Amino acid sequence: MKISILLPYKENFSPNYAGAVSLFVNDTVNISKYKKKITVFGNTHFQRKFNLKYQNINIPKIFLGSQSKRYVKEFCKIENNDKSDLIEIHNRPNYLPYLIDELPDRKFAIYFHNDPLTMTGSKSIRDRKFLLKNCHKILFNSNWSKKRFIQGMHNKFLNSEKLLVVYQSAKKQNIKINKKKKIITFVGKLNRSKGYDLFGNAVTKILNKYKDWKAIVIGDELRDKLSFKHENLKIMGFLEHKNVIKIYKKTSIAVVCSRWDEPFGRTSLEASSNGCAVIISNKGGLPETITNGLILDKLNVNSVYKSIEKLIKNKNQRLDLQNLSIKNFYLTHKYVSEIIDKYRDEKFLFNKINYNYNKVKKLRILHVTNFNERHDGRLFFNTGRRLNNGFIRLGHSILEFSDRDIQKYYKSYKDITGTKTLNDKLKKTCYNYKPDLIILGHADSILKDTLADLKDDYPNLKVAQWFLDPLNKKGPDYIRNKKRILDKMDFIDGNFLTTSPDAIDFFPKRSLNYFIPNPADNSFETLNNYNKKCNMDVFFALSHGVHRGVLKYGKSDDRAIFLKKLMRITQNVKFDIYGIQNIQPIWADHYFKAISNSKMGLNLSRGEPIKYYSSDRITQIVGNGLVTLIDEKTCYNNFFEKDEMVFYKNLSDLSEQILKISKDEKLRKKIGKKGKDKYLKYFNSTNVADFIINKTLDIRSKKKFLWNN
Repeated sequence: MKISILLPYKENFSPNYAGAVSLFVNDTVNISKYKKKITVFGNTHFQRKFNLKYQNINIPKIFLGSQSKRYVKEFCKIENNDKSDLIEIHNRPNYLPYLIDELPDRKFAIYFHNDPLTMTGSKSIRDRKFLLKNCHKILFNSNWSKKRFIQGMHNKFLNSEKLLVVYQSAKKQNIKINKKKKIITFVGKLNRSKGYDLFGNAVTKILNKYKDWKAIVIGDELRDKLSFKHENLKIMGFLEHKNVIKIYKKTSIAVVCSRWDEPFGRTSLEASSNGCAVIISNKGGLPETITNGLILDKLNVNSVYKSIEKLIKNKNQRLDLQNLSIKNFYLTHKYVSEIIDKYRDEKFLFNKINYNYNKVKKLRILHVTNFNERHDGRLFFNTGRRLNNGFIRLGHSILEFSDRDIQKYYKSYKDITGTKTLNDKLKKTCYNYKPDLIILGHADSILKDTLADLKDDYPNLKVAQWFLDPLNKKGPDYIRNKKRILDKMDFIDGNFLTTSPDAIDFFPKRSLNYFIPNPADNSFETLNNYNKKCNMDVFFALSHGVHRGVLKYGKSDDRAIFLKKLMRITQNVKFDIYGIQNIQPIWADHYFKAISNSKMGLNLSRGEPIKYYSSDRITQIVGNGLVTLIDEKTCYNNFFEKDEMVFYKNLSDLSEQILKISKDEKLRKKIGKKGKDKYLKYFNSTNVADFIINKTLDIRSKKKFLWNN
């Protein structure tokens, strides 16, 4: 793993003349856990550099064309030979389009040290949307800068995990406040933008009145230079950073009275870390640089004068501010460096939670499916809840999002289907919950545009999808089910089906498709029919909890025809059948009570059998200790032996086996018990949930799954 840091062209990465960007990089990289993996790239004529792995990009001067473009081009040449995993660009968003074109397989982060709306490459909304789309992270030195970045854009971006505030840092000094001298210090360019005219006029009056006080000015200005003279005013020009700190250590009062909106303000930060009583203007991000100080109520000479005088006359207040500046200072190099490393961890370690399964972090999982809240608990045992139990047993946090319930509840004249509201609520839920993983189960009304937005907002977000309906070409709803599956595939990191992907030919290349069995759960499958006397021989329930009644008028179901034939040829066998021949379907607890009275359960699915497909009915049959009768074309004999499930070839074969088992209690109990034990051991909800996480997050676990060997 390698990280490249690209400085702005002509950024002096040297202690002789270091700016805010160079100081920030030096201070944070020096104590980063990735220090040995980081190379800083820049362009400076100073021989002495900061003590980091640094590569100077030397390009000859030309009279025509952009030097910056040539600088970036040369960097790309180096990158193509010595590939890094992450490129961090400081203060030059206009570099990104070219870098993406030349280095399309890299991850990028942008650090803003200035107002984004004043910089080429981020001035327009279009520019900033481009950055949001193509950057792993965008970092700002203040909340003010972050808000400037999203100005004119949707407020949702305020919550985007791509946008991160990383304040600049300073060394927390061990200062003895009582040894401070009567010095007032100004650091910055000596122009009106920095408010030097305000400071100069105010401090001259102060020095005339308070003869025992002195003032020091550090900085210079080539264009808009202002000049103030006083016997107790010392103008020192630009100094090396270490010498600025030496002066701050002696300073009692530091003044930062900028007119312009400072994105952050390193001078006030360093003044605070060195125990100065700080006076600042309420501009830009300056108020975010200190925890204690005076904020100018007005930006004029009189306000600056009165604030300085207040601290001179009130020694106790001045000393309190100085002490609190040290005591409350938290923006240390270590603190800020750890924040930056944490974002790097998101990039490099999210997929490395993988190599040792025991170290997988506990996930926040948002489970989006139909939990049937509006049906009064009729399907309390549905697949969504089974999987939830599995995720919880693995130690993960689960938030249920019942899409169809929400959609129906929020239907209105403005949103006739409720789809818009549903998708808006999903986004808001994500902003509040910050899931690591979204799992969709038959969530047809969740729009792919919504997933696209969420993927943009949360770059590490993974999305999985499970689907239980049949996918055989000659089966019911094939075209519809195919469309439902494919609709969101561009945004799916793992696609989980109760049909073998080997039997399906419509998936695009490189899609990640996996078979999962219908999960059983011992909190639902509590019966042991093999241990009790049962009055009925064969149980089957058609539409046991989905439909409100029997099949609609004019509709037919091949299963009903199959069952009529079976009952006709299988004499002296007691069938307990629901959902056909005007017998109402059953659900909820009534469903399990019916199961509890049967020896065998027929696992009969719609359409022609296809490899591994079964409805979730199989879990309630085998999981409760009934003998499971299943068509051998399902290939479940790849998982279970003949003494664990009963596989039939055709109608006649099924009839013979039913008759045999109905007369042999010992055989019935043996198959029922062995089938349940094996299904609950291998096809339980915890294993299935575990498999979904493993495949979606690409976790390389040593754990084996019976259905995936």
